[in-house]
Amino acid sequence: MGEAQVAEAVPGREATVRRHWPLLVVLSGNMLLDAIEVSVVLVALPAIGTDLGLTLWSVQWLMTGFALGFAAMLLLGPVLSGRWGLRRVYLAAMLLFALASVVGGLSDDTALLIASRVVKGACAALTAPAGLALIGTTFPSGPQQRRAVSVYSLFGAAGFTAGLLLAGALVADSWRWTFLLPAPVALVLLVWSLWVIPAPPAAHSVPKKPVRPTAAALRNGPLVRATLGAAALNGSYIGLLLVATFRASGDFGWQPWQIALALLPASVPLALSVPFAGRLVQRYGTPRLIAAGACCALAGQLYGLLHPEPLPYATGLLPTLLLVEAGFVLSFAALNMQATQSVEPALRAAAVPLYQTGVQLSSVLMLPLVAGLATLTESFRTPLLATSPAAALGVAAAVTGLRERGR
Repeated sequence: MGEAQVAEAVPGREATVRRHWPLLVVLSGNMLLDAIEVSVVLVALPAIGTDLGLTLWSVQWLMTGFALGFAAMLLLGPVLSGRWGLRRVYLAAMLLFALASVVGGLSDDTALLIASRVVKGACAALTAPAGLALIGTTFPSGPQQRRAVSVYSLFGAAGFTAGLLLAGALVADSWRWTFLLPAPVALVLLVWSLWVIPAPPAAHSVPKKPVRPTAAALRNGPLVRATLGAAALNGSYIGLLLVATFRASGDFGWQPWQIALALLPASVPLALSVPFAGRLVQRYGTPRLIAAGACCALAGQLYGLLHPEPLPYATGLLPTLLLVEAGFVLSFAALNMQATQSVEPALRAAAVPLYQTGVQLSSVLMLPLVAGLATLTESFRTPLLATSPAAALGVAAAVTGLRERGR
């Protein structure tokens, strides 16, 4: 008898599962909010720079700060959850996230703005893994848990697109709304969380001893290659979007809503493809999809780098965005699965934060580098001298994985 039949045969189990769906709504809403935080500020950066008199180099720290806070807290999160319990850490992070949103939205001080973004990134690093852990301890293993994880992942993938659309509308009035709007949303989710997050399972869902990356995890070839591949894909992608945003605002003279629409081809395909990612991986395997995605991402970067300037949107920027997004569609889920399934179950608690930290650090490194190159010259192609080698690193890691698979 299959897992679904077992669930139906156990009295009250389906009713219990239905009672947990409000929890999934809260956790997915929080995942959506975390993803929105990246794209909504991206579109607002030109307006913030103009209003506060900041250069591209200065204003990009609002993006880098979020990634820095995320990366810094990822490895500390399991320690805090192990000591205080998932429920307490989750609720505290949500409250701090809302407070940081208000502080950032009301501030004119650049340092305080950046600090608020670092805090929000750290809070996101606490709530996102805690959300997955709560799903794992609340939903019964099998079809119900897989469905819950799929819904949770879909909200995360759709968050970037939602942030673009929101930013296009909010920045038209004031860029401050991009900081302030998440505050009431986070408070609503916080109040709802008080009712739906189960206290006893959350308090005992993580080990008491701190879980840290181990030498065994670092020696795992597929995990290291997945981390390098995901870092290369993410870093080159976010660097490209930063350049595209400021080019559209400065050279094209576009309004925020126009910039948001122009960036949609770089986010919508991934959101639409998430429900089918598992089938794709099952059919072709992770190494092939990772290699295909890395090649598409590199092709997009090289297309923008080698295309003669001026670089119009329809024949220059758009093909670049589509090719890089194709890399995400092909390899995003495959990279995540390889990072988690290639290690022994005992090492996964250490491997996942290690993988996610590598992804976030790529933004911390790439955004300042791209912004620095962009301030040295007015050429669109100069910053791509940084993003293209990063994409090439992803190809190199993927090719190594194909060779290992062949052996």
